[in-house]
Amino acid sequence: MTSPSGPHLAGAPAAAGELTAPQRRALDSLLRASPVADAAGSLFSAAGHELHLVGGSVRDALLGRWGDDLDFATDARPEQIRALVRDFGEACWETGAAFGTIGVRRGGIRLEITTYRREAYEPASRKPAVRFGTSLTEDLSRRDFTINAMAVSLPGRHFADPYSGVRDLAEGVLRTPGRPADSFSDDPLRMLRAARFSAQLGFDVDEAVMRAMTSMADRLRVVSVERVSGEFSKLLRAPAPRRGLELLVETGVADHFLPELARLRLAVDPAHRHKDVYEHTLTVLDQAMALEDGAPDLILRLAALLHDIGKPKTRALEPGGGVSFHHHEAVGRDMARARLTALRYPKQVVEDVARLVELHLRFHGYGDGQWTDAAVRRYVADAGSLLSQLHKLTRSDCTTRNRARAAALAGAYDDLEARIEQLAEREELSKIRPDLNGNEIMEVLGIPPGPLVGRGYAHLLGLRMERGHLDRADAVAELRAWFAEHRGGADVKG
Repeated sequence: MTSPSGPHLAGAPAAAGELTAPQRRALDSLLRASPVADAAGSLFSAAGHELHLVGGSVRDALLGRWGDDLDFATDARPEQIRALVRDFGEACWETGAAFGTIGVRRGGIRLEITTYRREAYEPASRKPAVRFGTSLTEDLSRRDFTINAMAVSLPGRHFADPYSGVRDLAEGVLRTPGRPADSFSDDPLRMLRAARFSAQLGFDVDEAVMRAMTSMADRLRVVSVERVSGEFSKLLRAPAPRRGLELLVETGVADHFLPELARLRLAVDPAHRHKDVYEHTLTVLDQAMALEDGAPDLILRLAALLHDIGKPKTRALEPGGGVSFHHHEAVGRDMARARLTALRYPKQVVEDVARLVELHLRFHGYGDGQWTDAAVRRYVADAGSLLSQLHKLTRSDCTTRNRARAAALAGAYDDLEARIEQLAEREELSKIRPDLNGNEIMEVLGIPPGPLVGRGYAHLLGLRMERGHLDRADAVAELRAWFAEHRGGADVKG
């Protein structure tokens, strides 16, 4: 993880703070594309205040990419910033005012302007204590990494790089402006951000940073769960999440918010051989990403990462050297639900990921393609809106090096998808419903609303799956026969 990955910028500068011509052009292009930055600089300068473009805005410009969000630092206090920008843009917000940040939008560009500050976590606190600073150099010193500790002063466009961020951009290395231990003590979430930037930018991590992450991993416990899960989601959506995940496992940081990942590195008994579940999982994640249609799919990536987390709990050594993981998909479903709930992901995200983990082995019952139409219907119905993601996860779960077996599995799944398409054309599988609705069930049976209606509905839905469409007379007859058998009491189950 720490070996140099080669220059990320053409023509590394001779000294800190000195830009090459391409780098200067990149910054100038950013400012030309966002004239609002110069306009803001002139506004603050006229009021006797400094304003500097900082952080990711400068970093990304030097890497030849930028967006519509710009970050600034200033010596003005929040109330002064508020007064200056109140009439500067179309909208203004103060959600970050407690941390010294005022936001404004002008001409489609979002500006976040923050008072110089230093912040640090107290030993047992989950919230950083914010103290305002007095200089740009001091403000940059508190930044997480040197590549985010560069600034462009406005409106004069003087470039400041007191911690050699340009050099580290050129080398593709993540270093901290000061001692890594001090940086991670100030904000332990930066350990997770190191992994995210590695995944996002393809950068290596300085050895001193890795040592500090390893020795201070337990400090992550003071960071709020929401901040941790937010940063983790950014990592998973990055172009190369494997890099960041490997770093988190190697340093032990993952143990403090996703311990199930490191536990996949099962000890391999020489007499009981099986593939490395940890490496398999990372490969499945890579393969699932390759099947994405467009934007990063967080549900699919979480499911790929967690699909086998039930294996350590279900691992059994079999006579003759085999290893089994019976029902690991059901155990993994419950574990995924518990972990994502603990990380406070939205309920729908939790349930979708858990469902994919539960279903990821269902295809392997397809065998030689002899599934009945009923089995195919159930596969589609159980997947519901997740069917496309289940297709991708299932295909990605094949990591065998045996080309013949890989081809056979791919062919079998091709066949299953073709079966689904054929049935879909005939039966509109995505809209499968029982042949009688709830009101019709109550009318046929002469019963009021209640649990019995739901059980009758479930019974008819099961018949619909098994036998396809029934005409109304047959559906009524089946419902009445079921009711006659089960009407006696609590054994009505559908």
